[in-house]
Amino acid sequence: MARPVVIVGDCMLDVDIEGSATRLSPEAPVPVVDAERVWRRPGGAGLAAVLAARVESDVVLVTAIADDADGRALGDMLTEAGVTVVAMPLTGTTVCKTRIRASNQSMLRIDHGDGTPAPGDLPPQVGQMLDDARAVCVADYGKGVTAHPGLRRLLERAAQRAPLVWDPHPRGTDPVRGCHLVTPNQAEANGSSADGLRRKWQARAACVTLGSGGAVLATAEGSVHISVPASCGAGGGRADTCGAGDRFAVAATLALAAEADVAAAVSAAVEAASRFVASGGAAAVSRPARLSSQGRVTTEPAAVTSDVVEVRDRLRRRGGRLVATGGCFDLLHTGHVRLLHQARQLGDALVVLLNSDASVQGLKGPGRPVVAAADRARVLAALACVDAVVIFDECSPAAQLERLRPDVWVKGGDYAEADLPEAGVVRRHGGDVVLLPTVAGYSSTKLIQHATERKNS
Repeated sequence: MARPVVIVGDCMLDVDIEGSATRLSPEAPVPVVDAERVWRRPGGAGLAAVLAARVESDVVLVTAIADDADGRALGDMLTEAGVTVVAMPLTGTTVCKTRIRASNQSMLRIDHGDGTPAPGDLPPQVGQMLDDARAVCVADYGKGVTAHPGLRRLLERAAQRAPLVWDPHPRGTDPVRGCHLVTPNQAEANGSSADGLRRKWQARAACVTLGSGGAVLATAEGSVHISVPASCGAGGGRADTCGAGDRFAVAATLALAAEADVAAAVSAAVEAASRFVASGGAAAVSRPARLSSQGRVTTEPAAVTSDVVEVRDRLRRRGGRLVATGGCFDLLHTGHVRLLHQARQLGDALVVLLNSDASVQGLKGPGRPVVAAADRARVLAALACVDAVVIFDECSPAAQLERLRPDVWVKGGDYAEADLPEAGVVRRHGGDVVLLPTVAGYSSTKLIQHATERKNS
């Protein structure tokens, strides 16, 4: 059985309200933001866990989550991302951070929620997971998880047998002794050198991250500056750096888990964080929502249509990277949902090109599809990661992709790119083709065969 990668820390709900600001309020000289889009995602250690789950199949998050509406939404998003949550007791309400943004510029942040981990004994599963961990990443956001005495003892014990990376916070607690790597940014370092922090925290290594300037790594052998590779396009200006620290810490953790030395791990983390920011940052792991007339955030339903041009134009007006995938989706199963969620994480909007009933019959033969196109489309549209569903009649999606021109075309890893004649269409328009791994044991054809065999037995 595979040993898990364990993420430990404070989890919160992050909400981005995006819009335009073209006028000032008559009541005060402040901008008025006309809200156009709303996004939600796990924040803090939850974001770190989701980022880890994009490349690891067994990710466990040890955190404290409240049993309220925001906490349940957090739990659902983490589960959909493939994260196993081991919950510590929480007193109070889920912490929620809402950013108001216009033209890619943050205008205001509103925080609410007073949740803090409850004192007392930890669930036994916390110790079991940390004892079995292949690597541990601590994402401290100053809300109290890392201050729990019992958890600190378990983390110090874990550091003796597995790589432990600690991403600290100014309002958090000091890292436990023996961390393999501590990763403060410049503000968190507060003028201290990487080597000074390494000694202060009794860590094996420490690095101070410098954003587009790379990082300074200190070990017992000395200090070294690690630059951002020129190919990363780290960028600057108004790039949204939200989540870059989590991406850095997770990448370093996974590299150490793969037995890289600390310098190679930090180099990999610098590159990963730079690419993360350049590709849109935390927006790539957000799910769309909308504001109701009462001001509540609710799930935004996807559009179901056969007009691929209308979908293209509508989503392009929103900006960002357009991702598309396609298939029959006859009996939606876990493998489909995981693929769709991972595809959505590659960009800012996801379009599903859905084979019509006639198209499915041509591909799969008589008796298929089991579920009519209208019903398959409604089920897909109900998924929060799907922005639009386009039904088409051809056996190949090439003609639809010629009009849609996505930035990314995604298929399951049971295909090879040579088997995808539409790949040439995507690449001709500047798009990328991404093959994502499938979930073993899940297949619509096998599910239908099994149901038929049981019915006939």
